[in-house]
Amino acid sequence: MDEARQDSARQAALDYHEFPKPGKLEIRATKPLANGRDLSRAYSPGVAEACLEIKADPTAAARYTARGNLVAVVSNGTAVLGLGNIGALASKPVMEGKAVLFKKFANIDCFDIELNQPDPVKLAEIVCAMEPSFGAINLEDIKAPDCFIVEQICRERMNIPVFHDDQHGTAIVVGAAATNALHLAGKKFDEVKIVSTGGGAAGIACLNMLLKLGVKRENVWLCDIHGLVYEGREVDMNPQKAAYAQKSDLRTLDEVIDGADMFLGLSGPGVLKAEMVAKMTPQPIIFALANPTPEILPDEVRTVAPDAIIATGRSDFPNQVNNVLCFPFIFRGALDVGATQINDEMQLACIDGIAALARATTSAEAAAAYRGEKMTFGVDYLIPKPFDPRLIGVVSSSVAKAAMDTGVATRPIEDLAAYKRKLDGSVFKSALLMRPVFEAAATAERRIIFSEGEDERVLRAANAMIEETTDRPILIGRPEVIEHRCERAGLPLRLSDLEIVNPNDDPRYRDYWGTYHELMARRGVTPDLARAIMRTNTTAIAAVAVHRGDADSMICGTFGQYLWHLSYVRQLLARGGLHPVGALSLMILEDGPLFIADTHVHHEPTPEQITETVLGAARHVRRFGLQPKIALCSHSQFGNLDTDSGRRMRAALEMLDMRQPDFAYEGEMHIDAALDPNIRERLLPNSRLDGPANVLVFANTDAASGVRNILKAKAGGLEVGPILMGMGNKVNIVTPSITARGLLNMSAIAGTPVAHYS
Repeated sequence: MDEARQDSARQAALDYHEFPKPGKLEIRATKPLANGRDLSRAYSPGVAEACLEIKADPTAAARYTARGNLVAVVSNGTAVLGLGNIGALASKPVMEGKAVLFKKFANIDCFDIELNQPDPVKLAEIVCAMEPSFGAINLEDIKAPDCFIVEQICRERMNIPVFHDDQHGTAIVVGAAATNALHLAGKKFDEVKIVSTGGGAAGIACLNMLLKLGVKRENVWLCDIHGLVYEGREVDMNPQKAAYAQKSDLRTLDEVIDGADMFLGLSGPGVLKAEMVAKMTPQPIIFALANPTPEILPDEVRTVAPDAIIATGRSDFPNQVNNVLCFPFIFRGALDVGATQINDEMQLACIDGIAALARATTSAEAAAAYRGEKMTFGVDYLIPKPFDPRLIGVVSSSVAKAAMDTGVATRPIEDLAAYKRKLDGSVFKSALLMRPVFEAAATAERRIIFSEGEDERVLRAANAMIEETTDRPILIGRPEVIEHRCERAGLPLRLSDLEIVNPNDDPRYRDYWGTYHELMARRGVTPDLARAIMRTNTTAIAAVAVHRGDADSMICGTFGQYLWHLSYVRQLLARGGLHPVGALSLMILEDGPLFIADTHVHHEPTPEQITETVLGAARHVRRFGLQPKIALCSHSQFGNLDTDSGRRMRAALEMLDMRQPDFAYEGEMHIDAALDPNIRERLLPNSRLDGPANVLVFANTDAASGVRNILKAKAGGLEVGPILMGMGNKVNIVTPSITARGLLNMSAIAGTPVAHYS
């Protein structure tokens, strides 16, 4: 069965690389090339202007070419993963994979370059000759000691960052993990004894980094396949190993590990035995990083040291030391400031950023990617997960700052806070668009009540509100459940930080059911029913809280059907001129934002309801710092069909004309005409819209909701909303697919006083 599973996994990996097209990379143009004018600018004669600018000022290459965001991953295939010297061609899948990681995690473009050159000096000369093409060089999978020679030559001759990831990337992640491991063990770098196995590039680089972090040279004991590296040894030595030679009569790993605080393995399987671990100090730190089989398996360590702090290189054990935590982000920071090198200070800044993230609250996105794993700082969570989206903002900005502080940045960044926000916006797609909303929300302190307060997404959003905003979350839920789920999710929230409405036992219960009965007494609600609803229906409880003034706004809908929640909103909060106008969803797409309405409220809206939806949408679009351009969408196009939807849209258009609103709108039309001004120009040359519409208003919820879901599922659209218009910002009903960040975005919308956007 195991063999069959291995065969299946092997075939799946091969299919992944072969289909639907061979390899993992392709090249795409970033500028249009649709006509002769584009061609004349992209190539002759227009390209000459860019060439002359760069000739006059070489730094202009970062403005007019892709060089400033382009990295070369270079290998000769002499030390590929655990495969050894398989040659340059066979290493290509690995280098393509590295390029994909650069793009995925840091949006850095990358060419993989495999060179048939075993001689390190000649290899370095080839790499140096490529400097005009690239903003940085990532050396990869070059055997030791050749890799030291190649890197040294390249660093001396090149004026761009050169980084051997097998050395420094591993060392940085080990440094971050060691920082937090020692923190947990209550030890300091300058006090610990470290025993290491493996004298290759990664092993030596890790030891060098540990010295920079404060470990004393005399406390490092390096062993390899021949035993201890000691003074006077001649077998299999090089200058890098010799730097760690001990003056000692001890010769074996078993002898030198006695009293060690930390074991660092970058060697091979089974090197460390359980009986050796037993000789180490209490709560030993074991970094067994050989792949695919570590020097010792975690279960073996636990038999003799149950309190050990363990890291491996594998994803199926806690604390995977993975270079992807480092290299995309250190290159991102280096490229963005035009660094001429990646120096020690930049690497140490990278370590500090990675280590600090693990000690902070786990991000909701990382928790979703690793569902089922407990990610609370501790012995099983020393370093962040690779899919933690905060890495790019924290690490890259720290690296950029270190580059500027040490004088190696040729394009310093004036506003580091704005730079970090931009980086966060590259992974949190809503960040830049939501910024005006968050800024408006920061002008007031509003109380936001969440009806499903026990949901982990709500808890994460509440934690973020407390950390990042001036608003106060109120959670409806059982305190013991909320406390347990916060602990399970690794959130620092305590019950004392929160205002909680406990349906089972709240001192306001009598007042709440009394208020509900008063509002609903002539709609068939008896006192007994009012009591039951105020014990069980959290949406009704939240609505009563807002009605009574105990909260300023409510958010509900993380589970259940939208219209079910809406019915209670209508019953309790649609008063004093407030009524649900429509649901507006902001879809953040690759080429910009697009608003969709009405996705939930009116199944077949009347012309009056369509008009209200258009006016409400325009008001809300401006909250995001955008000018509304609204298209009334229908099966009919500018009167060519006498259909029901067309008639309703035409009537709404007339009502809007009578009101003379101060924004652009047009209809009725198909979606393609709304989004493509060229199509619209052919059909209606004198259209009132200029450019593509940014709001699509539909004649029924089936169409609106369908487009919304297609954009999410097939176009990678990220939804902010739905925003319930017409309710004075007292309530928003979300959908069950919403994320924790989506709830945080909705809390910012709810946290904005009506005066800011009415």
